[in-house]
Amino acid sequence: MKAMILAAGKGTRVRPITHILPKPMIPILQKPVMEFLLELLRQHGFDEIMVNVSHLAEEIENYFRDGQRFGVQIAYSFEGKIEDGELIGDALGSAGGLKKIQNFQPFFDDTFVVLCGDALIDLDLTEAVRRHREKGAMVSLVTKRVPKEQVSSYGVVVTDPDGRVLSFQEKPSLEEAASDMINTGIYIFEPEVFDFIPDTTPFDIGSDLFPRLVQAGAPFYALPMDFEWVDIGKVPDYWQAIRSVLEGQVRQVQIPGKEVRPGIYAGLNVAANWDKINVKGPIYVGGMSRIEDGATIIGPAMIGPSCHICAGATIDNSIIFDYSRIGAGVRLVDKLVFGRYCVDRNGDHFDLQEAALDWLITDVRRQDHSSPSPQQKAMADLLGTDLTLSQRS
Repeated sequence: MKAMILAAGKGTRVRPITHILPKPMIPILQKPVMEFLLELLRQHGFDEIMVNVSHLAEEIENYFRDGQRFGVQIAYSFEGKIEDGELIGDALGSAGGLKKIQNFQPFFDDTFVVLCGDALIDLDLTEAVRRHREKGAMVSLVTKRVPKEQVSSYGVVVTDPDGRVLSFQEKPSLEEAASDMINTGIYIFEPEVFDFIPDTTPFDIGSDLFPRLVQAGAPFYALPMDFEWVDIGKVPDYWQAIRSVLEGQVRQVQIPGKEVRPGIYAGLNVAANWDKINVKGPIYVGGMSRIEDGATIIGPAMIGPSCHICAGATIDNSIIFDYSRIGAGVRLVDKLVFGRYCVDRNGDHFDLQEAALDWLITDVRRQDHSSPSPQQKAMADLLGTDLTLSQRS
């Protein structure tokens, strides 16, 4: 069976992570989110998978390659061009990406599934396809019920009593929402759908194709299903996803490593004397990381591999990506450290190098850990104790 993973977007709402990582490669405890999707597809018999790529395409292609080690076959459709020796992404929209593949060589010749590459799901795809065919649908949209107070964060789907899609509301207010069923970005198509998608022009599934189907009276249905769906479309979503995994609330993700203390998980060869570290789980520490005596780690928290947490530093409800050095006395509360960026849980961020704070938080592979100048210390003081309490030599 055939499937498509949408992986061409720039991921603007997850910046700065997506400056150097495409959204499908964002790790959930060291495992890219797209890998979980491949496992789900393989489990339900979908072993021929197309992936459209554009932004940072090589990151996806170099990791997954032809799919053999994941038990599937993968091919890639690049959307963009080379100009002056530089690879430039130019996404065609989710529906436009599908049409490009079909025009190149008809690939989708039977019922196929389309998944967005930025969500953790445990959907019973076999049952979803069964219901789709039972309805006689040309297009089905998998929906999920959410608490009424959350509808304004999603696209709402309005149907008739038989499930036929009538209209959509994009992030309606609580008072205006006509339904509590939302679009999960999981679609089931028949090949006839390509008659509704124009050639060689950007065209989106949600904003362009679906209204066209409704207007044409096509057999277009919503499939309400009860399943786990963890969206990582925005920084707050990613934050909550990591918290949920660490707290054991996401069934399909097992915390890697060894449980060295209750709720404390460590990868290979972590250098830490847990008796001399102030620690409260749940936390995960990646392999070859060092945590000095006197550090404080308060969960839920994730520290990636090959990190160095210095004495007196505090990591509280924070996410630290690999190769990060958190200096002595630095206090991180509700923060995400990714390369040269420090991000709060709402997505606001600043560049540590531009702020002259890369003496506090930097890449562990650097050898030039010099003492800060008076001006640099003053800059740190302006940021307050949320970033740093003190600096030790």
